[in-house]
Amino acid sequence: MLITILAEGAKPTALYLDATGWVAVGMLIVFGIMIWAKVPKLVGGMLDKQIAEIKKTLDEAADLRKEAEALKAEYEAKTAGAQAEAEALMASAEKEAEALVAQATVDTKALVARRKKMAEEKIAAAERSAIAAVRAKAATAATQAAEALISAKHDASADKSLVDKAIGDIGKTVN
Repeated sequence: MLITILAEGAKPTALYLDATGWVAVGMLIVFGIMIWAKVPKLVGGMLDKQIAEIKKTLDEAADLRKEAEALKAEYEAKTAGAQAEAEALMASAEKEAEALVAQATVDTKALVARRKKMAEEKIAAAERSAIAAVRAKAATAATQAAEALISAKHDASADKSLVDKAIGDIGKTVN
């Protein structure tokens, strides 16, 4: 008979398997169906796709960083050039002042002082203008780059994938 008649204290069985055996058989059948339906391959493909998207995003971020560093170097060079020009203007003004002092009277001394002050103000204005232009262009470039990255890559599915990845990483560290 398929089902054994239970004696007192005996455990129920069907086809010579108790409840634990049937659970094991059920799990083997479920795993077999999952392998037959190629579920591991589908999951692996989805993970590979997400990895490729993340790598692409990182590559774009690296390119933007290189571009920003190039802009920074360019503006630093411009600032250094302005500094050199300022020093050249200062040296020129000092030489002119020395020549006028050697030839001039009290009126000439006043003229030298006025010209030196004007040169220093011009230099200071040029420096302020160059620094303001560099800051404005750097801020604009950074804003545009951030806006482009966020609008192109950040949506609900990006949030979901980041959360799923974080949960997966937590699960790996626990095991």
